[in-house]
Amino acid sequence: MPYTSEEERWREYHVTPRYLAGSGTIGDPGFAPVADWPHHHLDDGDCQLVVTSPDHRIRIGWFGDDYDLWKISAAGDPVSAPRWTAIANQNTPSEIVAGLTSALARDYADGNNRFLANSSMHWTDGVQPLFDAGWTRSAAERGTVEIVAPDGHAGVLIDNRLYGAANGTWTLWAGPRGWGTRAEIVFTARTPSHLISATAAAMADPSPVVRLRRQIHRDVEHLVSFAPVAPNVPAAEGAPTPLDARRAAVTAAVARAAHAQQADLRVRAAHSRTTTPAARAGVATAVRPNTTAPTVGHSQPRPRR
Repeated sequence: MPYTSEEERWREYHVTPRYLAGSGTIGDPGFAPVADWPHHHLDDGDCQLVVTSPDHRIRIGWFGDDYDLWKISAAGDPVSAPRWTAIANQNTPSEIVAGLTSALARDYADGNNRFLANSSMHWTDGVQPLFDAGWTRSAAERGTVEIVAPDGHAGVLIDNRLYGAANGTWTLWAGPRGWGTRAEIVFTARTPSHLISATAAAMADPSPVVRLRRQIHRDVEHLVSFAPVAPNVPAAEGAPTPLDARRAAVTAAVARAAHAQQADLRVRAAHSRTTTPAARAGVATAVRPNTTAPTVGHSQPRPRR
């Protein structure tokens, strides 16, 4: 059945490239790697949810109604100022944020405090996955480095103009400029390079993400590819559901067992009727005396005197 334009916008699609797919309005993929960490739901303020490492040194904040949707940071102890911060805006796919939270979860589980490591002296360490995926360095202003995707619609900008290499910021971006179209993740200075690299790898991942068509901004639709997610075909009216089939199978098994039990009882009863009574009848016939009276007119010979 063909879809109307409105139905089409509510259909699910596999969208590529993923960095242009938008946030999808939920943060579940980004929180999945830290699902077993403490969750703190906040009633007041812009931040609606904070997920922390068990020792509270790593914090992942979710600002569901704000432009800057994610704020992720790490500190040397629970009460110190963050050593580094990453902020992702409302257009950033949560599947890309998951690249960062997955790396943080691994670091914490390993117990090596790698999430507090110093940044590498080589800026290429933070973007190597992009080079591996075919992204290239492009012309940039003095004091900056920019690497751009083959389609030109995503990149990373390393900006050292204000504070030098030791204090530069890293911005992973995707999509046309604009409030509803440009995705950005900004890492402050001192962010460990392997965390930036993990996020960049998730960004360059060619795997599609699932979105409703209506979740893709109209100014971005022509830049992405859509592949329909196979719909769930409804069962025909009166057709058995999988649960009905399982129930029918159980009922049939019980009926077969009951039938087999009844058949066994009938065999035993038949054996009892056809074997034991016959044997008894044969024995009775062998020992029964002849009590029949002689027939009149057919007298026996008389004995001589």
